[in-house]
Amino acid sequence: MRDTYNTPLNSRYASKEMSYLFSDDMKFKTWRKLWVALAEGERLLGVNITEAQVEELRSFEDNVNYEVAEAKEKEIRHDVMSHVYAYGVQCPSAKGIIHLGATSCYVGDNTDLIVMKKALLLIKNKLINVIGKSSKFASKYKDLPTLGFTHLQPAQLTTVGKRATLWIQDLVMDLENLDFVIDKMKLRGVKGTTGTQASFMNLFNDDEEKVKNLDKYVANEMGFENTYPVTGQTYSRKLDSIILNTLSEIAQSAYKFSNDLRLLQSMKEVEEPFEKSQIGSSAMAYKRNPMRSERISALSRYIIVNSLNPAITAATQWFERTLDDSANKRISVAEAFLALDGVLNLYINVSGNMVVYEKVIAVHVNNELPFMATENILMEAVKRGGDRQELHESIRVHSMAAARRVKEEGLNNDLIERIINDNSFKMSKEEILAVIDPIKFTGRAPGQVVEFIEEYVNPILDANKDALDVETAINV
Repeated sequence: MRDTYNTPLNSRYASKEMSYLFSDDMKFKTWRKLWVALAEGERLLGVNITEAQVEELRSFEDNVNYEVAEAKEKEIRHDVMSHVYAYGVQCPSAKGIIHLGATSCYVGDNTDLIVMKKALLLIKNKLINVIGKSSKFASKYKDLPTLGFTHLQPAQLTTVGKRATLWIQDLVMDLENLDFVIDKMKLRGVKGTTGTQASFMNLFNDDEEKVKNLDKYVANEMGFENTYPVTGQTYSRKLDSIILNTLSEIAQSAYKFSNDLRLLQSMKEVEEPFEKSQIGSSAMAYKRNPMRSERISALSRYIIVNSLNPAITAATQWFERTLDDSANKRISVAEAFLALDGVLNLYINVSGNMVVYEKVIAVHVNNELPFMATENILMEAVKRGGDRQELHESIRVHSMAAARRVKEEGLNNDLIERIINDNSFKMSKEEILAVIDPIKFTGRAPGQVVEFIEEYVNPILDANKDALDVETAINV
């Protein structure tokens, strides 16, 4: 539809898989699965429900008569009861036992939990793929010296691969937290209007064990080991805050990566993929703007800010439940997942196709390395009988002259040439150049990459082989 607002999260950023999870079709079909599980559980525990009634419900589980439900909702203004009515139209023999003993949150909250868990698993798969592609990049460039930066000022050398491990380590931490949240998630279960299970106690003639068994049965049927032991009318809204904080943490990692890449692209050292016919600027045809990295930054910022919504909701729920959560929740939770899905689609694409310009990196290294290498040259010259204090003064004078040449005259750094031509150092050109080989200034960076990948990353990838090589599409 072109005449009403359509969220760009669907049309431009998120995958069809993630969009479907938060669709009405997913929601209402899950409602029906929950009603089937409830009826079957009640039947098995002795309620007067026949197997034929349950089978009738099951036969229409995925065939929602939306027109009937929508017409009824216009009349009674209640979405759950409209769908109970529509289900009953299809299942006349079972209509009297649909939603038996339950409140609206039985389908609403449990569905939200089921959808969020599926969405978290989809996020996990994509996160693992980013880790996998980034680790290949790190391994490939583990030995390539590059300028390290502190305060965005040139510092000791690192390697391109070592820098990539910093991105990966953030993602590994995110994955650990994500696994924890997924493992700890529970279903709301069968709790009744205020969480006391009073209606189910009445249904089972005050048999608490049957009520607890029904709660457990529904959880297992819906793919959960357990339910939350206590609830109000809803599961604790603190869970939404925990989940969106987890999404925010992943977005923070992606944001950091995208900012680093944008800086590297401005330095012409590393670029994101650029399509053959892609236009970087409408005015400046030569430009190759880091559009995908910028989009990662933009969407990540949205996710981080959005994570405040469920935090405030959790803090302001009164007693057993207030409804000021609902309108906010249906927007903030869904959009956080859709936006992060878009971020990870981009991250997978970019991390697997980055272009490295080794000669540009070497030029930048060679412009700064002479200053960093003077201590090594000084030590080597002293070993050959030179006077440390005199050589230190010579280096200071040469360094000042070279810096003046670079900053004031815009010329190249000739510090090494000056030292080579200074006989007091008693070193040949070849000997000095050997001392300042960039790889000698990267410390344990190459070894750290190998150890990190082998000890921390490969076990993750080996344990999640089925999740690797996921296909992602970039729509724009």
